Amino acid sequence: MGSILVTGGAGFMGSHVAEELIKRGHRVTILDDLSGGFVDNVPPQAQLVIGSITDRDLVEQLFDSQRFDHVYHLAAYAAEGLSHFIRHFNYMNNLIGSVNLINASVNTGVKCFVFTSSIAVYGSSPDLPMREETPAHPEDPYGIAKLAVEQDLASCHQMFGLNYVIFRPHNVYGERQNIGDRYRNVVGIFMNQILQDQPMTIFGDGQQTRAFTYIRDIAPIMADAIEIPEAWNEVFNLGADQPYTVRELPSAWRKPWVSNRRFVFCRLETKCSTPTQRMIKCGGCLASDQCTAWTKVWPRWPLGCASTARDEARNSGRLRLREISRPSGWSRFLENVSSD
Repeated sequence: MGSILVTGGAGFMGSHVAEELIKRGHRVTILDDLSGGFVDNVPPQAQLVIGSITDRDLVEQLFDSQRFDHVYHLAAYAAEGLSHFIRHFNYMNNLIGSVNLINASVNTGVKCFVFTSSIAVYGSSPDLPMREETPAHPEDPYGIAKLAVEQDLASCHQMFGLNYVIFRPHNVYGERQNIGDRYRNVVGIFMNQILQDQPMTIFGDGQQTRAFTYIRDIAPIMADAIEIPEAWNEVFNLGADQPYTVRELPSAWRKPWVSNRRFVFCRLETKCSTPTQRMIKCGGCLASDQCTAWTKVWPRWPLGCASTARDEARNSGRLRLREISRPSGWSRFLENVSSD
């Protein structure tokens, strides 16, 4: 079997993909700067190299010495709403770092480059469900960076013959998910609030629909991609297709964990009169300061990954960078972000 590099392999999705690759007999090297991942997520059979994809010298040295057959690129700083205010940080990590990997892959003869993109490339498309042929119109620097990497891979295939597979996963949850970030997947947010004995916060009326994707359902698919040449040089939306409203999500999970949970419903802004207000509303990050508390009693909360909850309450490192002064309306969004 081949030698494979997995970037971000100490993180949530990357560690699961690395495990699946090892099961298939591959030799796995993980490159991770541990800014959002943890050493104990790394499979014991994998070699861990602590470093950043933005370090071009390190990347080139690693590729020259290891001569990887395939690359799985999952390292990213995923902060869609925040990416408006950390543009340089976003593009250095999510675009330039990716280009370093692509260049090294071309120069050392990598056979296939598997890239984890995002449905953020679609923006707020009115076309639902979003399909691979849905036009991409990203609305924030994070989505723009992801789409730029996709386009660069297509260009490199045409010019240099580098094969690629692009996955656009959505709403992924499961073991090792970082639930310390209150502005990511609602599954993790609810878990965090329950562990702190807090009510579950819902913005709006709770009728928003999402399809939630279990990590162990998609990690094997991603690991198999390099063995299926028919999938090379294609883009795939990856995830569940059964939608749930945020309000019905607790009753949809399977194993009992918590009962008699309380919800807090917060009213969203109804008008977007300025660009800042538009980002706040459409980014789904903030609500009005006026909240009405409703008490909702569910029979029990079934939670598939409750057995690993003790490992999930670890907060990610604080971002020590702010490039654009925060509008006053973002104070709650950035209250835990420190600046130099």
